[in-house]
Amino acid sequence: MEDSLGQKWKQREFTLASVSDLSVAPPSALPGTARFDSDGLQIHQQSHQIPLSIDPRTVQLFRLSPVHSVCMVEGSEAGKKASYSRGVNIQFRNEEESAAFHCVVQQWKKEINAQGGNGRNESNTTSKSKFDEKIESSSAKMYFHYYGQLLHQQNMLQDYVRTGTYHAAVIENRSDFTGRVVVDVGAGSGILSLFAAQAGAKHVYAVEASEMAEYARKLIAGNPMLAQRITVIKGKVEDVELPEKADILISEPMGTLLVNERMLESYVIARDRFLVPTGKMFPALGRIHMAPFTDEYLFIEIANKALFWQQQNYYGVDLTPLHGTAFQGYFSQPVVDAFDPRLLIAPSIFHVIDFTKIKEEELYEIDIPLKFIASVGTRVHGLACWFDVLFNGSTVQRWLTTAPGSPTTHWYQLRCVLSQPIYVMAGQEITGRLHLIAHNAQSYTIYLTLSAKMWGPGAEQGGILQTSSCKLDLKEPYYRMSQPQAYALAQDQQPQPLIPTQDLDEPEFVQQPSPNSCVQIDPLMQNI
Repeated sequence: MEDSLGQKWKQREFTLASVSDLSVAPPSALPGTARFDSDGLQIHQQSHQIPLSIDPRTVQLFRLSPVHSVCMVEGSEAGKKASYSRGVNIQFRNEEESAAFHCVVQQWKKEINAQGGNGRNESNTTSKSKFDEKIESSSAKMYFHYYGQLLHQQNMLQDYVRTGTYHAAVIENRSDFTGRVVVDVGAGSGILSLFAAQAGAKHVYAVEASEMAEYARKLIAGNPMLAQRITVIKGKVEDVELPEKADILISEPMGTLLVNERMLESYVIARDRFLVPTGKMFPALGRIHMAPFTDEYLFIEIANKALFWQQQNYYGVDLTPLHGTAFQGYFSQPVVDAFDPRLLIAPSIFHVIDFTKIKEEELYEIDIPLKFIASVGTRVHGLACWFDVLFNGSTVQRWLTTAPGSPTTHWYQLRCVLSQPIYVMAGQEITGRLHLIAHNAQSYTIYLTLSAKMWGPGAEQGGILQTSSCKLDLKEPYYRMSQPQAYALAQDQQPQPLIPTQDLDEPEFVQQPSPNSCVQIDPLMQNI
């Protein structure tokens, strides 16, 4: 076999069992040839040459089976700057010729790059990908290692609120998927790709950058009735090429506070690269919900962590010089847990991120003005946050929510705790700002400010009464995943019903001609 392959290196022409151009509808599969020469790769279908301009630096080969491959190329029309992507289905006569062809393509690309040949895409081969430019390599390595492990995929699959909502959103909207091309962005185990195939997708391209891609191939192959319509592609959506455009993007890009891990940016990039103008995104938009909260137990728990550093004789060492730094350090960690919604002391507001319209760069910095009216008199210990996303199907609109009081998900909720609480009276206005700035460790720095304005007669002439601020790193949360505890109500606080859990019906919100992102009062929390 080795000697045979050695001879094939010198063979620059291959006889193909069939060739079909994916850009032609319907594609016709006819015998053909593939010829390598000094001008590039020429693919012929019988006596008709498929008009493709193939650059060795941009050609992508995807092996679908031992004898079946897809050749993806980029090209441009003469005199025009606009580029396009086209794909060709290639069926080889046997596995040996398929292996030889792939070897020749790789050698051919190496030779061209070694020569430093001039080509229109030369800059693309020497520059970093967009993902690598904005994310530090150590963070990316840890990120892909984490998601490349089955135990972490199992944790997400066993979140039945998450997985069940995705399944329902896809199956209940079969009309959106039947006969359509789907791209699964960050496919992980491939479960969403399998759901799309169950709903009748024509073909699903499952793009996964971590080693989980190999597990996804194995899982999909174990479901042969669906596997023939799913192709797993290992790589980042910023880098890979696909043989055709997508009618639907499906993904689970949400992190803590919706935006952690910065995968929403990859989701938006995939939209711009692969989705047809009339295509759908599952999910289509997300909302970050926010409300001030009071939780004396949590505040004391965090503050007490720093008591260790108040020791003046720790093996003869005075630790107190570091107490202040340690105290602030503990309060710089967002708290991730499930809390009792009765801890909220004002109706929540929400900030909208429309995945179908927002630009990638708009996710680098998110600035949210805050304004609440306190329902009770109490100490405000910080800002509670959660999110939901909308699957805007043609048949059924379905929400996936992580709200307090709803069935708990693996995202839980998030709270930003102030090291200096502020005091409010019932009816008093609370203002502030939640400012998120992305950093290269695939997360955000959070800047929170809350202020209580003067309340009562003459308040319109008064200014800010008290203000408290904090800086937190979303990358380094304090995981406090205890179930919600029953807290005693304040004397002037009345019990309130929990937030509705599923099937939030808000069609008027979907139709509103608002900007890509905005802040609104949350109708679900008006009665808190």
